[in-house]
Formats: sequence, C-alpha cells, structure tokens
Amino acid sequence: MKLNTSQKQAVGHKDGPMLVLAGPGSGKTTVITERTRTLIEEHGILPGHILVITFTKAAAAEMKSRFLKRMGGRSCPVTFGTFHAVYFSVLKHAYHYSAANIIRDEQKYQCLKEIVTKLHLDYEDETEFISLLLNEIGLVKNTGVAIANYYSQNCAETVFRRIFSEYQEFLYSRKLIDFDDMLVYTYELFSERKDILCAWQNKFRYILIDEFQDINKIQFDVIKLLAGDAGNLFVVGDDDQSIYRFRGAKPEIMLRFRESFPDTKTVLLDVNYRSQENIVISSMNLISHNRERYQKEIKTYHPKENPVDYAVFTDQRQENLRIIRDIQQYTEKGAPYSDFAVLFRTNTQPRLLMEQLLEYNIPFYAKDNIPNIYRHWIAQDLFAYIRIAHGSRERSDFLRIMNRPKRYIGRDALDSDIVSFDVLEWFYEEQPWVRKRVVQFQKDMGRLASLSPYGAVSYIRSVIGYDDFCVEYADYRRISEDDLFEVLEELLARARDYRTYDEWFAHIEEYTKELERMQRAAAQEKDCVLLSTLHSAKGLEFEHVYLIDVNEGLMPYKKAVMEQEIEEERRMFYVGMTRAKKNLHLFSVKQINKKDTDISRFIQESVQRRAD
Repeated sequence: MKLNTSQKQAVGHKDGPMLVLAGPGSGKTTVITERTRTLIEEHGILPGHILVITFTKAAAAEMKSRFLKRMGGRSCPVTFGTFHAVYFSVLKHAYHYSAANIIRDEQKYQCLKEIVTKLHLDYEDETEFISLLLNEIGLVKNTGVAIANYYSQNCAETVFRRIFSEYQEFLYSRKLIDFDDMLVYTYELFSERKDILCAWQNKFRYILIDEFQDINKIQFDVIKLLAGDAGNLFVVGDDDQSIYRFRGAKPEIMLRFRESFPDTKTVLLDVNYRSQENIVISSMNLISHNRERYQKEIKTYHPKENPVDYAVFTDQRQENLRIIRDIQQYTEKGAPYSDFAVLFRTNTQPRLLMEQLLEYNIPFYAKDNIPNIYRHWIAQDLFAYIRIAHGSRERSDFLRIMNRPKRYIGRDALDSDIVSFDVLEWFYEEQPWVRKRVVQFQKDMGRLASLSPYGAVSYIRSVIGYDDFCVEYADYRRISEDDLFEVLEELLARARDYRTYDEWFAHIEEYTKELERMQRAAAQEKDCVLLSTLHSAKGLEFEHVYLIDVNEGLMPYKKAVMEQEIEEERRMFYVGMTRAKKNLHLFSVKQINKKDTDISRFIQESVQRRAD
C-alpha cells in the first residue's frame, strides 16, 4: 500500500503514546488499519492484545472489514468496538451482566414519563421534553459533575435532581444500567479493583482510538487507567472537527493530551485527498480564526477547480430555487442526485426547501428528523383557534387553547363533548372577571372568522395575546422564547401564500402525505439529494455541497455567546465546508421569515485568513 511520508511515520510507530492529527480526507482509517497490521506482521504483537475503539458501531464494523481485507481475510482476533461495547464487555466479566440488564429506550421513556407526571410538570411536547431530560441525565454522567452542582436547562434544579434520583433508583431496583452507566461503572471498577484493571491491561497492550476529538471525560479517565504505565495509546483525530460538546465531548482533552502523556510523539497527516484546493484554502482560512487549536498547514492532492461560490439571495425561497436549478442542470447532464448535499445548522431550516423539492419532483433524504411545522404544538393551537372561529365546538379544541393566553377557565366548566359559549358564561356568572374573559373569547372568535389565514394568525398572536402566552411558557420551561417566535413567524409566512383556509389546509394535508411518501421512498432509493444538519454530515463527502442560510443567528447560532461556543460553531461550519469534493456553495439570505438578517462573519473569515 502506498503511503505518504506522514502516514508512514504514523503507521511505523510501535511503543508509547502517539497523537495523530488527521485533517479531513487525510486517510486516517487507512493509517489505523495499516498500523494495526504493522503491529502484528512487523512487530510480532499478538492480535488479541490490540484494541481499536471508535464511536459508532458502523465505524467499528467498517474499520474491522477494511482491516480483515488487508489481512487477506485470515482470522485475526483484534478487538474492534465502540467505547460502550468495550466497556460493557468489562462489566460482563466482572458483574455477569447480559443484554437483559441494559434498559431499553421504551423503558427509559416510560420511566421518565411516570416521574414527570407524578411531579405535575407542565410541558407541551411530551416526547421532546423527555428527550431533553434524558440528554441532561447523560450529560451529568459523562462529564462526572456532581448532581448537586448541575444546573438544568429544562426545569428547576430541585426538580431535575429529583428526576435524576428517581431515574437512578428505577435502574438500581431493577438491576438495569443505561449506556452512560457503562462508562461510569467501568471507571469505578478499575479504580477500586486493581487486580481486574491489571488483567485488562495485560489483555489490551496496544490501544488505538479513532475520532479522538469527540472523547468525553469519563471515557478518557477509563482509557488512562487501561493504558497504564506502558502508555501504548495511539489516538487519531482532528481538533478542528470537535463538534459534540453538547453531548459531553471535550476537545481540550485532545489539546492537552501531552499533559497526560508527556512522552507523546505527534504527527500531522497533512494531505487532503478529498477536496480540491480552493475548498481547502477557504476552509483553512475559516478555521484559522479559532485560537484553541493545533496549528496546521494542509496540502492538497487535487488541484484548483471552481472557486468557492458565495451568493446572497433575497430570501430562502430564492435561495432554494437556485439550488433546485443547479441540481436540475447537473442531473440533466447525467450526474446522480446522490452527488448533492444541502447542509444547515438546525433541523427546522430545510422545511421550505423540502416543500419546493417536492414541487419539482426532486428526490431527497433527510438524515435528521425534520419536524413537520404543521404538527408543531403551536401550529395545532392556531388551528384549534381557527376551527372554533369557524364553528367547531369540540371539547378537545377548547381544552387546547382556552387558557392560551390565561383566561382562568377550568376543565370542570366543560362538562360535555360539545361546548357552548352560553353555558360557559352561565357557569361563571358568579365570577364576573372570568365571565368577562369568556365573552371576549367569543367576540374574538367572531372577528377571527372573517379574516384570511394570514390575518387570522396575526390576530391570534397580537390581539388575542398568544405571543404573551409564549413568553410566559418559555420562561416557565427555561427555553428560548425566540425559538417559539420562530415557529410563529414561519407559520405566518406560510399563511401569507393562501387566500382561503380551504387552500391552506388542502396544501397542509397534501404536503404531509407527500413528505411521508417521499421519506419512505428515499429509505429504499439510494439516488437522493441529502439534507443534513452539520452535526449529522460529519464523516460524509459529496461532489456538490450547499451550506444554506449562512447568516448571523444561525451560523454562528444565536445561543453561542462565549468565545468557546463561537469556536465550536466555527468548527461546525468547517466540517460542513470540508464535506465538498469539487464544488462548495455558501449561500446567505437578506431576510428570513420577512425579517432582515446579517450575513455570517464566517463568510468573510473563509475569504481571509486570520493574521497571527
């Protein structure tokens, strides 16, 4: 196998710690598999003494497959696995765990559902709220922070601590563990039982870790114990691609690796075999503006082709039409749809693009769950208002919005499946301050009935006071009110396109059905345009890549305020840029949902390298 100079240096390393800085498209998988082969064939290391760790089952399977192919298919019992798989094998030997001891996702969900129900917590989207709580529980375990010192982002500290405690009690009482416990329990086991640690150190004498920039504190604490005094730790990664801090990943572990292993040798895989030179230059210009990083100079294997395409559009609809036109032009010349990827910062951004792709019959696959805007609880609230305005007296519609905003109407006032405003007024005859709100509610419904879809959404928000409800709800839930207003603004912008409710609701029904059909078809069809968040695009590559809505507030994201957060946003953008092989398009817009927005600072940074 032909290797370049830096790859040979990495592959030839035998004993002691080594840090391999592997930029995008630099052949890191080749280096790991080839170094494993070299340890066995040239240094006489027994395959059973080698451990190769990566972060996903798919990556571990791919790595193992490439290694065995390189070994000519002969049996080589090198251990390939994820952190969780490797650490769980340790726990199986120590505690005789089996797969039955791992809590299933549905058990976790049901447990959390029962806890939050018992605590009478108020939330709109049950699945989302429980998912956020589970993420926070995992973050506590992965970072090693004491629960008493953790400040929840989704509920009061005392409430979160109780949820955490009851969840742990649920696991303990049933002899169950979750994936994060696998890490915590392995660390505790190795710390307390030196005999068991020694046995595993003797088994895994050479440890190779892929995607090292994504490691978290508890994973690294275990690895340090496992590597022991020999320190035969070979770590490969790119600090410029560390984008999972929200999951507990700590890029500073890689940046300070030499502090843990002072004898570390370092090699830079400095040739990008993926992207043409203009893309490499632009991406390196961008990432040079980060200060907390290893300085690198990357060479390219492919010469310059098309320059990076920067463009600014009036709005997202025009931006999307340009992408559609490009795809049509290339595919008419024989290019497959799978050559194209559209990348974005958040999973709500491509909703309009998806509608337009459906209009033009362009097959696409959304790598992330792209929520249907019309199924958002805010949309369902607006639709309930509109249904009541047009004659619905269904109890479910009233229950949904009778206190949004607060009118102090109790559920006991709705004692039948059909609601009457007259009965509601009578029910609160001795509470005139509530009765007054019921009367106003009825008047608002009368006015709402005569409005267009756009006028109705505006009226519900500003006159009825739904915006005020959203502010109060965001404060209660400790979430950003801006996120709720984004949904409202998007719905308002969508409503503008329709003169009647029949037109709008027919579109919603057709869009929902077509979206579901397209997603089902895409799961079978390989030739699709990929739509992906920057997080999910990591590790992929495409001939043509479009980064859309490159605007302040999205890239970098509005919640990124501290310098550390801005640097992570920049790394995310760098990951997106480096997915492109031939053509990279960076698109900004002047307006999002009819609101003016600034072009991202990342555009200028990709043109001009930071002056040191």
